[in-house]
Amino acid sequence: MSHASSFAIVMNAGSGKQSAEEARQTIAAVLDAAGRPYRFFLIDGDRDIVTVVRDAAAHAKATGAALVAAGGDGTINCVASAAWADDLVMGVLPQGTFNFVGRTHGIPLDAREATEALVRATPCDTQIGMVNDRVFLVNGSLGLYPQVLEDREAWKQRFGRHRIVALWSGLATMMRGYRPLRIEVSDGERTRQVRTPTLFVGNNALQLEKIGLDEAEAVHRNEGWLAGLVLKPIGRLTMLGLILRGALGKLGEAENAVSFAFREITVQPKHHHHAIKVAVDGEIVWLKPPIVFRAAPRPLRLLTDRVRQPGEDPG
Repeated sequence: MSHASSFAIVMNAGSGKQSAEEARQTIAAVLDAAGRPYRFFLIDGDRDIVTVVRDAAAHAKATGAALVAAGGDGTINCVASAAWADDLVMGVLPQGTFNFVGRTHGIPLDAREATEALVRATPCDTQIGMVNDRVFLVNGSLGLYPQVLEDREAWKQRFGRHRIVALWSGLATMMRGYRPLRIEVSDGERTRQVRTPTLFVGNNALQLEKIGLDEAEAVHRNEGWLAGLVLKPIGRLTMLGLILRGALGKLGEAENAVSFAFREITVQPKHHHHAIKVAVDGEIVWLKPPIVFRAAPRPLRLLTDRVRQPGEDPG
């Protein structure tokens, strides 16, 4: 495998604490010093992210450049979708709140260190998940979790983009109450009737390890397995207990949480067939049922200079 010779960098001005201009200057300085050609494609409010990513992908395809995401998990997801669709090599310069993608692949949060790692990196085949035709690197979910994300964004707008804000907003949403999902879940052999606050599907072994799911090991192997999690119908106090277990990395031990590894599941809501709200790597989308979760049929070619070992958290 060879190093990427040039880079088409999609940069989100709203991600992270460091100003976009400071980060851009740092990235440029490192790439200039390394003699690597690059071009920035900025998401600055004048154009939506889809348009910016499409232009960057076209440039990368025409020039043989790697398509690079400089931003949080949402930006990374959008860039990954384009890179995967066009079979482009992808790089990541993480700048968001939780940065599970960057941490999973040992990519530093510091802009200078991350860019230096990008220069050294070589392409590595990386498993990604799919929900219908949407790609996800970290997770996808139905039910309560999409509402958590919507409320989290409102809190961030008011109090800033910090992990503690995200955690407190999630706690507030979960304790406010919820309407349970009534769904049919099929793995091709069995169909189960499920009533649950949320269905969560993970493709990120680090996140799964953090909350204490044994299925993290299967996902880490990069062999087409995803991890599913459903919660039994519960009250607010029990929900609080599950939140605490998750924070302590012991959610897999909870009797009210059911986790499982799978290659593909089909989810059908019981009482309606119109589009439903789905969270995909921290972004809300509306998808028409049935909702199919699976590993993508081919990997994403991701630039990385090291491999994270199970149990290790680089950030």
